[in-house]
Amino acid sequence: MKNKTYVISIGGSLIVPPDGVDWHFLQQFRALILEKIKLGHKFFLIAGGGITSRNYVAAAERVVKIDREDLDWLGIHATRLNAHLLRTIFRDQANPEIIKNPTYRLFSEKNIMVASGWKPGWSTDYVATIIAQEYDVKTIINLSNIDYVYDKDPNKHADAKIKTKMSWPEFRELVGDKWSPGLNAPFDPVAAKKSQELKLEVIIMNGKNIDNLQNYLAGRKFKGTVIHPVK
Repeated sequence: MKNKTYVISIGGSLIVPPDGVDWHFLQQFRALILEKIKLGHKFFLIAGGGITSRNYVAAAERVVKIDREDLDWLGIHATRLNAHLLRTIFRDQANPEIIKNPTYRLFSEKNIMVASGWKPGWSTDYVATIIAQEYDVKTIINLSNIDYVYDKDPNKHADAKIKTKMSWPEFRELVGDKWSPGLNAPFDPVAAKKSQELKLEVIIMNGKNIDNLQNYLAGRKFKGTVIHPVK
């Protein structure tokens, strides 16, 4: 496979699940990325906020009534903490400056650039989409805690069916058009709209399965859902 640049959006629940920072996941993920760098590939890694964000929001709401903007800022700073963790474990290969504003293009000779949340109203999925636009990358790998997207919520519907391929209109009908802090969707609706406009391909897969990510990066068969532009 020729040298490629990948945009990988890493769900915060992978970095920090409810029982604490998952250093086993980070160790395996780091080994895979370094292996691919040796083959000439480059990576943009965007960190989500996950349970860290939700814990801070829940704590604040128990004390005072907080507005939407403050909810967003708590989440954004959680993503920045996770992003700094990623930058630290990739210290030798990563650009020392974290991308906080995805609309401002950083030029770096490093093989890894790490990004976090930016400002209220922007999810890290949307940040990943804008990074793909700014750096001319056509595919986003979205690592979450699900293996596939289903045609409806499998937690509520026993007859929910796995979708291995979906067009953007199909996916957007499933997730709607609105995003809110802490929204639990396979890919944020606003980012989905932008990705459709940019004709991006988004791969949804379970980040816990490092071998599966390896299969995708190696061009082999993998488990996941491919959301694609309409041809």
